[in-house]
Amino acid sequence: MAGSLSICDQRSRLAKLLQTVNVAHLYQDDKTFVDKPTSKPPREVLNDFRNISTNTTVYGQLVTFLQEDFTGEGQELEAITLQNFNPEPAFLSNVTDPLVKAFAQTVHGFWTQLVRRTNSSALCGNSNRCESSLIPLNHTFVVPGGRFREQYYWDSFWIVEGLLESELYDIANATLQNFMDQLDTIGFIPNGGRIYYLDRSQLPVFIQMLHRYVTKELAWWDRERSISVRSPFTNDTHKVYRYSVTNSAPRPESYLTDYTTANDPNLPSLNETQRAALYAELASGAESGWDYTARWFTHGPANATLRDLNVRRTIAVDLNSVLYGAHLALEDLYGNSNSTARSRHVAAANALRAGVLDLLWDEQKLAFYDFNLVTNARNQMLTAATFYPFWVGIIPDEVRGSAQAAYQAFSSIHLVLNRYNGTYPATFVDTSLQWDAPNTWPQHQYIALKALHRLPSNVSSGPLPSRPDGQSTFALLPPGQLGVSETELPGQPITATQNATATGAGADINLLNGTVTNGGNASTGSERWTAALERELANRYYASAFCSWYATGGSIPNLLPRRSDEELNVTESTSSSGHMFEKFSNLDIDSAGRGGEYTVQAGFGWTNGVLLWVASNYGDVLTAPQCPSLLDGVAAAAVAARRGGRGRSGGSSSASGGTRVMTSWPAFALSLIAATLSGLLI
Repeated sequence: MAGSLSICDQRSRLAKLLQTVNVAHLYQDDKTFVDKPTSKPPREVLNDFRNISTNTTVYGQLVTFLQEDFTGEGQELEAITLQNFNPEPAFLSNVTDPLVKAFAQTVHGFWTQLVRRTNSSALCGNSNRCESSLIPLNHTFVVPGGRFREQYYWDSFWIVEGLLESELYDIANATLQNFMDQLDTIGFIPNGGRIYYLDRSQLPVFIQMLHRYVTKELAWWDRERSISVRSPFTNDTHKVYRYSVTNSAPRPESYLTDYTTANDPNLPSLNETQRAALYAELASGAESGWDYTARWFTHGPANATLRDLNVRRTIAVDLNSVLYGAHLALEDLYGNSNSTARSRHVAAANALRAGVLDLLWDEQKLAFYDFNLVTNARNQMLTAATFYPFWVGIIPDEVRGSAQAAYQAFSSIHLVLNRYNGTYPATFVDTSLQWDAPNTWPQHQYIALKALHRLPSNVSSGPLPSRPDGQSTFALLPPGQLGVSETELPGQPITATQNATATGAGADINLLNGTVTNGGNASTGSERWTAALERELANRYYASAFCSWYATGGSIPNLLPRRSDEELNVTESTSSSGHMFEKFSNLDIDSAGRGGEYTVQAGFGWTNGVLLWVASNYGDVLTAPQCPSLLDGVAAAAVAARRGGRGRSGGSSSASGGTRVMTSWPAFALSLIAATLSGLLI
């Protein structure tokens, strides 16, 4: 902020302001405050804040200060009308089932609600009349939805996939132009379109979206995130990559949640160095996109908390796979025009492939695992990241040479489809964190489908294997692959109070003759095992998106009537018209996912994008979803779990972003606020 204050004084007062407002928990979502532009010049805002006293009326003073010195969040952006919107894009002709087609067309229409552009009339710019956290963009873009009211990096990959299917080529092009502008002006692509994201990026998928400007992004990852690791398996040294944000303070958009994690009075106190290291871990987890998951814990999920994050000392499967794919994309880009550059990227890709196979591939368990620099060994937990190497073409020799090994590398998908009602979870442990079970994410289903399709024909023929007599599909997995025993797997509810049996053939509750529940129709002829898993997973993803939308008030005129108020009362959706959620539950396809720092968000960019991609590519095998009852108690239990299962102390998001009226404050918060205002804390 500008004014006569020194830079040091400005930063000190800004830190106190941020801490005071977030510790007071004046908004349900920490992100609300940091997205609000000021309504006055920065110097006046800081002076007004300084004049708040520490007496018993401090709460009311803070509320008045925020009302008078700040405006509404998101006002710097505005919705636009899509002038070239085609209500019936060509991909719909690939879809045969009438209800499936109608739902795809409905989701296609959601783009009209998510396209934004910078509202130049509301920008602060360099006028010194106000201050804003927005990074203005020159071109239109799609927001994910909910609290995510700006452009985001890795979300945009799957958004662009959907935009292309929807024939919104100009919006897809504009999205890429924004990223190119950021590479030119910032030097890398930040996590999202706010200045508080400028210390971190996200999974570098821009290179997969566009073969231009990508050398700038690769150079940034090579300079900022590479590390040399000596393999304990071969003694070879590899240059590989990690998420590693330099950060020593809470993330502004999740300030209170980070601050509470570091200063929780019920846990051992941390010194300044330990707090700074924890804040860096929390920011690095956000850079990964998996914020948060037991995947990042130093010694696994047992008795771990977010203080046990080990993101910066983990060589992540997905990150290194995507960077391998980036080098291949550049090899393809250069073609014969620059043999030197092409050779450089071929060599870099080959070197990274060797590192991925050496450090991350387990030839006995037939899966990829993150490498832990603290333990100098692979982690034992299987995650959805295991499919990323296959997606970009890293296919181990064991898989390339054996149909049985190829199946076993993907056998966990078979298990999920037979055992659970939903799609593939992020992990197979339930920690209440949003990137663990039972949550499933749209992009992981996309990558699993792409990975299955990438397998060579010599190992993808033949039918799906059958279970041994009296056993479940778990028996078909390589020993130890999941990192948990069969009895440790999350249970699949069959009533409000009872789960399916944990072992034996009865655990596969969704297995039918030649298909699975909500897995499409069984093939009438010979069907490759990979094609069968693709058909079933594509249908199951479609069912998850459709049924959770239908369970929250969705309807289609003259084809799909709205559910009764009695049913919609169960999902608290009597006033809703259907939500497309950012994540789902693999236990109940009527429900969204749960856990995390904020309530489940609706909109939702990557969900819509993946659904339209699935409709376009699997439309001929998609069948109308069969949604479970909302009145059997299972859905109500899922709603209750989602409401109470954030896993951290984050509040819920609010459409209005209004201040919360609190009847009382805990002594812990009052003491922190008083200390901050007195200048004792920064």
